[in-house]
Amino acid sequence: VQQKPSAIWCSLASNNKIHSPKDFDGRTFATFGSAEGDAVIRRMIQHDGGQGKFDKVTVGTSTFRTLESGKADFGGFYGTWEGVQSEMFGPKLRCFMEGDYGVPGQPDTIGIIANKRTVAKDPKLVRAFVKAAKRGYEYAYEHPDEASEILVKEAKDANLDIKFVKRSMKMIVDGQYWGNRADIKSGKFVFGTTDVKGAQAYFNFLSKEGAYTDSKGKVTHKTPQAKELSTDEFLK
Repeated sequence: VQQKPSAIWCSLASNNKIHSPKDFDGRTFATFGSAEGDAVIRRMIQHDGGQGKFDKVTVGTSTFRTLESGKADFGGFYGTWEGVQSEMFGPKLRCFMEGDYGVPGQPDTIGIIANKRTVAKDPKLVRAFVKAAKRGYEYAYEHPDEASEILVKEAKDANLDIKFVKRSMKMIVDGQYWGNRADIKSGKFVFGTTDVKGAQAYFNFLSKEGAYTDSKGKVTHKTPQAKELSTDEFLK
């Protein structure tokens, strides 16, 4: 669904020691433990003139809380959600986008995942699910306020603030994160199409950085192939 990255890498705005990614050098990264995040941060630091060396601490329930506690200096967020949260409720963040600092490709394009056995055994089920999901996303893209109200109503346990959700959707729509709306309406672009080229560029980057490991935990440079991992067949 997503046609451009929404990840942002941030420190608290109140941290006057960090002004660009090179300032992440020697400081502590609030991470969920993925080698992917390490590779991205290392490349951003090096591209900005640093060495790419940093400490890590595993995030608890919230990256915001981890930064505010002083246990870490920077972490990863999603601009269309936590970025909006920061603007509305605080704490304020100072953020950088990976694409501006040498990280290639489109990491967010492959989203809905199915087991290959299910695809082979029951393609009608997969097609029906994709069709329904596509219609839902398209409705949200065309009617962001109404979709926000539905989400808040149906996900009461999440205690979502309606103004926050609407602002998040506004950012998604205005930023054309799910594609160019005019091209979608005209049929020039099919909603949900996978950016195979962008995904492969990102996979190649992760492979080069040694972010992949085999079942025994050993680094492997066997690169996943986006064209083998994705299909737009069920969008038709």
